[in-house]
Amino acid sequence: MSRKTTPPNPAYPNGLAGILDQMNTRRAPLGFAQGEALPPLDCDLAALAKTRVKLPADSTRTRSENARKTWEIAKELKGQNALLHLNALLIAHLRKHSQPAHTADLFQRLWSEQADLLIRDMDLRWKVSSLTTFGDHGKTTAQRSAGLGLSTLFGAIKLYESERLFSGRESDRPFTLDGRATGPLPLEMNAYSLLDGGLDVNMIGRLYEEADTDPVIRPLAHDMLQRLIDDPGTVFRRLHRLRARRQRQKDQTNDDDTQTGVTVTVPKVPTRTPRWGVVFTTNAPLLEVARFVAHHLDIGATRVYLYLDAPDPEVSDLLRDHPQVDVTVCDSAYWKDTGKARPDAHQLRQTYNATRALRAATGTVDWLGHIDTDEFILCDKKLSTALKSVPDDMAGVRLFPAEALAMPDPGEMPKRFKLRTTADGVPASAINEIYPTFGSYVRGGFLSHLAGKVFARTGLGDLRLAIHRLRLKGEDVLNTAALPEAFVGHLHAPDWDSFAAKLEFRQTKGSYRIKSDGALKSIGHLLRYLREEEGEDGLRLFFDEVCLDSAALRKNLKRHDLLLKPRFDPDAAIQRVFGVTLN
Repeated sequence: MSRKTTPPNPAYPNGLAGILDQMNTRRAPLGFAQGEALPPLDCDLAALAKTRVKLPADSTRTRSENARKTWEIAKELKGQNALLHLNALLIAHLRKHSQPAHTADLFQRLWSEQADLLIRDMDLRWKVSSLTTFGDHGKTTAQRSAGLGLSTLFGAIKLYESERLFSGRESDRPFTLDGRATGPLPLEMNAYSLLDGGLDVNMIGRLYEEADTDPVIRPLAHDMLQRLIDDPGTVFRRLHRLRARRQRQKDQTNDDDTQTGVTVTVPKVPTRTPRWGVVFTTNAPLLEVARFVAHHLDIGATRVYLYLDAPDPEVSDLLRDHPQVDVTVCDSAYWKDTGKARPDAHQLRQTYNATRALRAATGTVDWLGHIDTDEFILCDKKLSTALKSVPDDMAGVRLFPAEALAMPDPGEMPKRFKLRTTADGVPASAINEIYPTFGSYVRGGFLSHLAGKVFARTGLGDLRLAIHRLRLKGEDVLNTAALPEAFVGHLHAPDWDSFAAKLEFRQTKGSYRIKSDGALKSIGHLLRYLREEEGEDGLRLFFDEVCLDSAALRKNLKRHDLLLKPRFDPDAAIQRVFGVTLN
């Protein structure tokens, strides 16, 4: 019987070894003829900047590899500033396995002293090549990381935009919403969410901030990123236009963000009352973790899966021996055992841990919910009873959010919650009647997310339990029902001190970021204006109207049946579950 062999990779038949061989084929040093040399490290750059590139005699091309490259660059840049020629020649040498000892230092000096001129006169190709050179020969970590990141980004753009040419569409013309394919992305990646996706701003923003820490690469990197976001023909601008179309479509139909996806087959569901649990990844202090765990065990959770994002002996000491709590410390040994590097983004770590817990929970619980440390399941009846009413063919259920009304005293647990004005049956006028000054800026009346959180049935295979969605091979799971009897109570801004302390982070990296959808009336624009123009007084006015548990807000919410008063006392639950009192 013949042995089955693995077919070669059709794109790269020789694999990574072949890729490296091809990449290194043309990296032999550029030799010099007798009397030839690069300009010395202390050459007069200011004087050189006053001259123009002249094409040497054709006969000089054959003297050496350096002479040939000098002539080729001069032909391309004839008549332009001589510093552009020097930059290009240094790059050509630095791409090789070896070069004169001072080459990288002269490249650094050139960009340190003449960046304004270079950026003004240089074309895009040589700017990208300069970024690549910073990535290969940077003197600082920031230069190397920003240079490599930007070089890779612009290289990827060149590849996919070249392929796009075969679609017949011009670069400034986005695709249509109804033409979306339903198949999975390569490598089982999740598709970018038009309405909620932050990959673009996170990618661009991180590169901007990394380059901002180094004064030499900063001008070039910032110039290129600005050009990228200003160009009307990039994928970022096309996605922006698609997002605007999708938002208009959603506003007109009042349906969910995603209409395409997969339906998961659900095997026969047991007739008994279902068991449920929750999973969360956290680095919160002991009291907040204890409140979360105690509340959910107190209302009937069979199991709580706790992933500590960093070791915390106090939390471990309290919870590790509890029979209904699984504590996993996500230290370096944990990530080594998983066989993958620790993701930089906490959302990716949360999703990875929740998905592991979903698989581990099979046989222990029937439903597993993925929520955050500052979120609490609120349900007038037993949650298990509510879950029992879910149709048997549903793979998941969504619990919509309820945002806590802020207490006047720091640290005091909220007693009441508000519901979103975007819920079915709530008139469009409600938002401005409840929040007369700021209603048009706060979508649904919430500072935080409106999507809610998801519980998934266990034992359904390779489902991915993400932050707000249940996924399978990069597609949303369509057979997910709403659970109207239960809510996810979110302590987003439980008091003024908490709101003020987290404001800076949320404005730059969180839920108060100014989105790239072009909307001027948004919480991001509003809070930036209030903070810059009116200071604490303006922010207090906003907080008191939208967040504070006041008689006026309770009255307005109650008029529209959007006031929730659940049984909620996590500190008492700590005493009942653990027999201790924590401060």
